[in-house]
Amino acid sequence: MGLSALGIEYGSYILVGAIFLLLLTGQPLAWVTGLVALIFTFGWFGGNALPLVTSRIFGFITEYSLVAIPMFILMAALLDRSGIAKSLFNGMRILAGRLPGGVAVQTLIVAILLAAMSGVIGGEIVLLGILALPQMLRLGYDRNLSIGVVVAGGSLGTMMPPSIVLIIYGLVASVSIADLFVAAITPALLLLAFYIAYVLFICWRDPQMGPPMSDEEMAQESLGSALRSLAAPFFIVFVVLGSIYGGIASITEAAAMGVSAVLLISLMRRELTFKMVQDSLVHTLETCGMIIWIGIAAAVLVGVYNLMGGNRFVADAILGIDAPPVVIIMVMMLILLVLGMFLDWIGIALLTLPIFVPIVIQLGYDPIWFGILFAVNMQVSYLTPPFGPAAFYLKSVAPREITLKHIYTALLPFIALQLMVLGILLFFPPIATWAIK
Repeated sequence: MGLSALGIEYGSYILVGAIFLLLLTGQPLAWVTGLVALIFTFGWFGGNALPLVTSRIFGFITEYSLVAIPMFILMAALLDRSGIAKSLFNGMRILAGRLPGGVAVQTLIVAILLAAMSGVIGGEIVLLGILALPQMLRLGYDRNLSIGVVVAGGSLGTMMPPSIVLIIYGLVASVSIADLFVAAITPALLLLAFYIAYVLFICWRDPQMGPPMSDEEMAQESLGSALRSLAAPFFIVFVVLGSIYGGIASITEAAAMGVSAVLLISLMRRELTFKMVQDSLVHTLETCGMIIWIGIAAAVLVGVYNLMGGNRFVADAILGIDAPPVVIIMVMMLILLVLGMFLDWIGIALLTLPIFVPIVIQLGYDPIWFGILFAVNMQVSYLTPPFGPAAFYLKSVAPREITLKHIYTALLPFIALQLMVLGILLFFPPIATWAIK
């Protein structure tokens, strides 16, 4: 007697329980998901079910838009290893001025520009942890404020195009990635505005939380040199986003143009070396390998679960809630927030979106709008304990006396700000969709 004798309800409970129990053993999500997928494939459908697995794998890995992901990761890796980001941070010093909290605001603006150049999160947090955190601590900034600004600012890559989160969402939900990019700009800037307003309010109330820079520090950067430092980053942003919004290139082609722009600028700045390119390619290979394996395993699991009748079971359970449609969306957001405490965003996207998006459409909502909600939600997941990866990225480069407890404590106000923006977008969808109407 196979697993099918259990019925879809108990089968769903066992499937989810098996994933979480195996994750507790410390195994990677890709292996856990793949193992559970194979067990349910053959246990539910029998020994002749191998074509179910192979067809799902082939369908996933032949998706053309996936090519954009390694290109954007390579672009981020090259930026991390070149001096472009460092020059950008130093050049923005003139904007900090004598304003209390000015360096923190400068860090947030640099973060949004880095996000617009690459769309990859981990590298941004590490980069800001190396460039901005020591400077803020040296100037006497409050430790919690400094940590929060670096981690929350570095996580803006989930929202700001060319976000890889939005690319994956577009692939899974079968919606226009270009429309997602257009829709994401206003919410990303709204989130940035919330961060900046919080920093300015805290430092206005207590200037010692973010002391202004001295005249000597200000004198280190002239207006001319600052503008030269900003030229290269703005050129990269123009090449990537300008080519997409101008209809010149597709997402994949724009990613390749971005890599070319970074290589060209690095060559002109005499920073391009064989080791820099080699290290960037190795980092890209490692990161893409993780994404592809998680994607393959999740694609098989979701495909098999849908054939088991799981999508109908979940849809009936969610739609059966006797509540307004917006409450159902809130339930989905809560599920994603809980999953975000324990799972990687890629796994969450590939496991939940094939089930959630059809329900969203059935409820009459715009899947583009839901994609923006998903991106904000995943930004929250990057910060929330116990497995918020952003904290671990910063810990890898932070001073030894800063512990994970310090980092998670510092992130609480910024998580609250993210949830506020999530609520605003939930109840006022035109904020995200006005630009694509």
